[in-house]
This record gives sequence, C-alpha cells and structure tokens, in this order.
Amino acid sequence: MGIQERKEREKERRRQQIIVAAKRVFSDKGFNKATMEDIAREAELSPGTLYLYFKNKEELYASLSLRILQYLLIRVEHVNSEKGLGPDEKIDTLMEAMYDVYDFDPLIIINMFHLQSSETLKNLSPKLLEEIKTLSRKALGAIAAIFEEGAKTGKFIDKHPIALADTFWALFSGVVLWEASKKIINEDKDYLKQTLRLAFEIYRRGIEK
Repeated sequence: MGIQERKEREKERRRQQIIVAAKRVFSDKGFNKATMEDIAREAELSPGTLYLYFKNKEELYASLSLRILQYLLIRVEHVNSEKGLGPDEKIDTLMEAMYDVYDFDPLIIINMFHLQSSETLKNLSPKLLEEIKTLSRKALGAIAAIFEEGAKTGKFIDKHPIALADTFWALFSGVVLWEASKKIINEDKDYLKQTLRLAFEIYRRGIEK
C-alpha cells in the first residue's frame, strides 16, 4: 500500500469516526441542541479536526443521509432488475424494499426527511448538495420506472411516472414522520409498519386500472 493510499484510508476512517459520533449526539440531543463541540468530544477529537472534514453542523447532519440514499437506490434498482416479475409483483417488492430502507437506519431516515423540508440544504457545500440531489434523483427515477412499466402494460393508470414516484415517496415519508412524532408522545405505541402497509395498499389500489 502506497503512502497516498494509506493517507486516503486514514482520512476516510477519521471521517467515519466523526459521522458515528455525530449520529450518537444528534440522537441524544437533537439537531438544534447538538454542537460541533459535543460531536468532537464524542469522537475524542478536537473541534478543529471536525472542521477539516465538515464545514458546519448542517453539512455533518446532511452527510448522514448519504448512506441511506445509497441503500435506497440499491434496493430500488434491485427491484427493477428482477426478472420475471410483472408490475403487480414489482409494486409488492418495492413496498418490501421500503420497509428494508426504514429498518436499515430508522433514526437517519427520519433525520433525512426533516433535512429535506428545512433550510439546512442551503448551508451545504455544492459538492455535498450535488451528491444528495444526484442520489435522490436516481432513486426517484428508479421508482418511476416501475410505474412507467405498469402503465405501458395497462396495469396502472397512465399518469406521469415521476409524479407517481413523488407521491409514493411523499406517502412513505409522511407516514414515517407522523408515526415518529406519535412515538415521542407514547413510546409504547409503534404502529409504523401496520400504518405503512395500509397506506401502501390504498395507494396501490389507487393506481391500478
């Protein structure tokens, strides 16, 4: 292993160390109360080191979304690539994929939904913002391809596939955020998957011809 490669691996290891610490701090304190000093202390690093990797708290917060978006894209592309599945089966498989995406990291996906509806995106570096936009665009495009195929075969209503993908994503994010807010009030109640299953079933009936 060359010196440059070793430096790059060490840089990535340190970056992941910061991200793991940030996730713990954001989980414990929430975004608004957490500080870069809190995260540096959790990561056992100096605050100055954090700023070598992330220009501000918003950028660190947003970086947590990249892994979940990458996983979402992988899962949806896998649904599209499965051979022998008709549109109905693909919708069922897509719904199961969304449960997997939530289970992959519930805290981060909730953070991501809050991020998408906040002013935080305006404080990100152009590079990170472009990464988030690109992954989001690809994932929604992969979801749209499922609806487009269904419309072409006459199984689904003939509406713009991107619009259908947007409404599907809005349904998913809305239910997740609503159930998360209810759980804050009463931790003993967790009806997320039951509610999602019902919402997906109603959505599916709505797009079928």
